[in-house]
Amino acid sequence: MTAYMPVAQTDDWATPQYLFDEWNKRFKFVTDAAASSTNHKLSQWFGLDHPDENRRDGLEGQWLGNTWINPPYGRGIINWLEKAHKHDSAVVLLLPSRTDTKWFHDYCLTATQLHFIRGRVKFGAGKASAPFPSMVVVVNV
Repeated sequence: MTAYMPVAQTDDWATPQYLFDEWNKRFKFVTDAAASSTNHKLSQWFGLDHPDENRRDGLEGQWLGNTWINPPYGRGIINWLEKAHKHDSAVVLLLPSRTDTKWFHDYCLTATQLHFIRGRVKFGAGKASAPFPSMVVVVNV
C-alpha cells in the first residue's frame, strides 16, 4: 500500500520569518540564495524574478559569506546541497525531511549539523502547515 502525498501546486515555499530570524542570529547571513522578489530575507539574494538577470540563478551565481537557502522542493535539491558543500562559508538549508532519499544520505548525513524541526512548518502566507516534516542542514561551520 502506498501512502497518498498530494502534489504541490508550487515549489515556492516562503521561509517563515521566525525560523529565518532564529538561524540568522547565529550565522548573520549575507546571501539568500533561493528566493523571490516577494519573499527574500536579505538585500543580497538570488531568484527567478530578480530584476538583475545575473542574479536569477542561485545555483550559477556567486554566493557571498554565510548563506541561507530554502531551495525549491523538487528533484533539484541535490544540486543545492552539492553547491553548499563546495561553498567556502557556512550554508544553512531549510529542507523537507526526506530521510529515504539519495541526497539525504549523500549530503545531509555528512553535514556539519542536522536539526529536525518538531511539528510541521507553516510556510509563507499558507493557511495550513506543510504536509511533510522539515529539517535544517548546516554545512561548512
